[in-house]
Amino acid sequence: MKPEKESMEGNGVSRRSVLKGAVAMGAVAVGGGLALNMSAPDRAEAAVKKLPSKWDETWDVVVIGSGFAGLAAAAEAAGGGAKVIILEKMPTYGGNSIINGGEYNSWDDQLHLREKLQLGEDSVELHKNDTLKGGDFYSFPELVEVFVNGATPALNWMIEEGGCKLRNILNRTGGHSAYRTHTNVEGVGRGYTEPLKKIAESRGAKIRLNTKLTWIWRRDADSQSPIEGVEVVTGRKTVNIRIGKALIMASGGFGRDKKMLREYNPGILDEYNCTNHPGATGETIRMAQAIGADSLQLAFIQLYPYAAPDTGILDVPAIYPFRGPGYGIVYVNKLGKRFVNEMERRDVVSMAQIKTKMKPTYSLFCEAMIPKMGTKEEVEKGIAKGRFVKADTMTELAQKLGIPADSLGETIRNHNRYMAEGKDPEFGRQFTKVMIPLTEGPFYAVAQWPAVHHTMGGLRINKDAQVIDIWGKVIPCFYAAGEVTGGVHGANRLGGNAIPDAIAFGRMAGTNAAKEKRRT
Repeated sequence: MKPEKESMEGNGVSRRSVLKGAVAMGAVAVGGGLALNMSAPDRAEAAVKKLPSKWDETWDVVVIGSGFAGLAAAAEAAGGGAKVIILEKMPTYGGNSIINGGEYNSWDDQLHLREKLQLGEDSVELHKNDTLKGGDFYSFPELVEVFVNGATPALNWMIEEGGCKLRNILNRTGGHSAYRTHTNVEGVGRGYTEPLKKIAESRGAKIRLNTKLTWIWRRDADSQSPIEGVEVVTGRKTVNIRIGKALIMASGGFGRDKKMLREYNPGILDEYNCTNHPGATGETIRMAQAIGADSLQLAFIQLYPYAAPDTGILDVPAIYPFRGPGYGIVYVNKLGKRFVNEMERRDVVSMAQIKTKMKPTYSLFCEAMIPKMGTKEEVEKGIAKGRFVKADTMTELAQKLGIPADSLGETIRNHNRYMAEGKDPEFGRQFTKVMIPLTEGPFYAVAQWPAVHHTMGGLRINKDAQVIDIWGKVIPCFYAAGEVTGGVHGANRLGGNAIPDAIAFGRMAGTNAAKEKRRT
């Protein structure tokens, strides 16, 4: 985009005058006690908004959303001396984060697990390159650098100050060229949200549940016009909160908003389930757009290939197919045939499954792999719930799954041979010395099918987590982090990158928000 002076002043107009001119169309109201509103005329939000004549309460920093990004932002903002409140629309804290699979990519950690487990080499640069390639180079390199550089410090921070505990395992997952995927002892996102919540609350941040954002107050679209406050609804009560320093948007994606999904990516059909919690509806993106925020890459929507086929939930068994590629897990269809390179990234695996036209597909593993991916207790619970299927032989497993035993047997024998020879002539799978062949039982299977999982697009931010307007300028006193943002993951998010992205940018947003000059 050309600088404002070049692109507009030559025509005798300014950015501010263009936006003010939209008042006549009912889309924007500027000045005279009216608030900025750039909502599309056909939306309910397009009504003229009047700035509050008085504020009900005042906070230095207001954080919208209580997941990884919001908690990290609140912790750092409060640590910087700001009076901080987290507003969460749901009745419980955590959003998608608390039910996340708990997988965290970092090239290192204070336990030095990769080195300890002798799992080869890794680096920040390699993680960055994998991420850029995995997103088809649609990611902004300067944004990727923030989270890959911030991943290890953030993980160590949660361990040291929040009491986070890691399992003594490290996985190489789809699309990654190194073993860098960490798992907490809980095996779910709660193993990170609880430490973050502990840090945030210990520093004085407050969390208010059942509080839904309904508007962002900004006076006009001038590049110097800051965020002034927010309107929220708690129960039947509408409250206007004045913001003394900054607003941080950490409200997540829009995986549960079918209308929004269809608007940006018509290929996401209603038949797909969704792994997200019910509150992932994306209205905060539209509110930010209404006060001038830019957005990008909203058509990039990820399917999680390993979700429970009937419900789409991301339960513990649904994480095993994701953790398993680095240790030899095998994906097969209902005919007992492999259909994809198991080391491939999520979008490739999902599309390969869909092309089979046979729902579901299965991930197969053996007893020896369990300690590398999880725990025997998890597997036993999964068997009790009918999610894992166990058999002493591959023939018995085939019978239980309704798969032709001869075909499955041939597939597994071939794969075992490929592993021994170090070359996969069918799908080009990359083998490593720690992979385990499917030769000794018991054997296990888990059914899987793609479900809507992550929306890679969102608000445009810079490397300081500041929200950028449609003219390429920073919106003063406005930050964003996590899945509500775009430009970090590109066309496809590599599994395990969401948590370090959210926490690294959350910390950045909170630190910078606390440094803002308090407005009186």
